[in-house]
Amino acid sequence: MVLLDMNYSTGATSSKEGLHWLKQILQLAPAVKVILMTAYGDIELAVRALKEGATDFVLKPWQNDKLVAILKTACHPNRQEGRRSAGTADQNKTAFHYADFIGVSAAMQRVYQTIEKVAGTEANVLILGENGTGKEVAARALHRKSKRADKVFEKVDLGAISETLFESELFGHAKGAFTDAKEERMGRMEAANGGTLFLAEIGNLSLPLQAKLLSVLQTRQVIRLGSNKPRPIDFRLICATNMPLYDMVRAGSFRQDLLYRINTVELYLPPLRERREDIRLLAQHFLRVYS
Repeated sequence: MVLLDMNYSTGATSSKEGLHWLKQILQLAPAVKVILMTAYGDIELAVRALKEGATDFVLKPWQNDKLVAILKTACHPNRQEGRRSAGTADQNKTAFHYADFIGVSAAMQRVYQTIEKVAGTEANVLILGENGTGKEVAARALHRKSKRADKVFEKVDLGAISETLFESELFGHAKGAFTDAKEERMGRMEAANGGTLFLAEIGNLSLPLQAKLLSVLQTRQVIRLGSNKPRPIDFRLICATNMPLYDMVRAGSFRQDLLYRINTVELYLPPLRERREDIRLLAQHFLRVYS
């Protein structure tokens, strides 16, 4: 294990040196756990460090007992995994590490570890994965472990909203804004205030709708359809898709600036063919459910 400072030169606060040495260490010894420490930290820096391969991130001045706990966790990230062969009970504790997840595979452990690292931050999360891999399950796990856990979890299936209803559904509308708009209505973004907004199937949005969504995410304000009064919004954003967004950006069908806005952290959910050791657990689970 390496406990690595992020600034070495006199007066340095950018943390570039720490990120440089993090890469060097992981190239030489990929299995080494690297915990970064700095007095000049923020969410963006912590997220970047974790994306670059750091195991954890500590702010100075730290509390000794907390630092020791972080070091112990890094040494033994999944004590129960090491004892899986000892019995079914230990295996099931790990398998049901999250309420709705079933899996002890290395691929799923990476999912759990990422959720643990980012759930407590305000970072936007983009969940990628094929149909049926559990993207909504992951989104709800992030919410349950976040600082907004006691607030609303608002799910919006963007694939099920027509272009004509998009603004009304997400931003809300004023009375008389269109035919049948008989009363003022709050949009789903306002409804998510204080909590988590989960935008499922974000890859299905057309370019014009992407532009409207990006504008709201940048300003953190919505204007209800038929009104000119901006309303502040405050939510933690989680998006999900089964579509290849990076290929879509290259093809010009998805905005690069929107992708940049929503993917502060990416969470990849593996299909079952990449976690075959979980098949037995899943079979046992469904056997119990349906018997």
